Amino acid sequence: MKGISDIQIIGNEVAIRWADGADSFYKMDRLRALSPSAETQGENDLLGKPISNNEKGKDFSGVTVTGWQQVGGYALQFRFSDGHKTGIYTYDYLQEIASEAN
Repeated sequence: MKGISDIQIIGNEVAIRWADGADSFYKMDRLRALSPSAETQGENDLLGKPISNNEKGKDFSGVTVTGWQQVGGYALQFRFSDGHKTGIYTYDYLQEIASEAN
């Protein structure tokens, strides 16, 4: 598992330096659009039927990251200017979406 050595806001991006020295950059509006929360991704019942609306495909242009907190030693939870704050971004997920979020 990778750790984070540094995280900063640079312009309209969140920059993460991983413990191994690699850097990843995430546009803030893309981070919001890719939130792993049930609110954004939708939620299904045990049979796979949708039980809540989702925000997939919604335009989050202009939404910014207003802060974040570490969740254990494995994830970050971002706070966004639109009030969203429920997505928990595991380090593995952040690495998975790095090319999609820049």
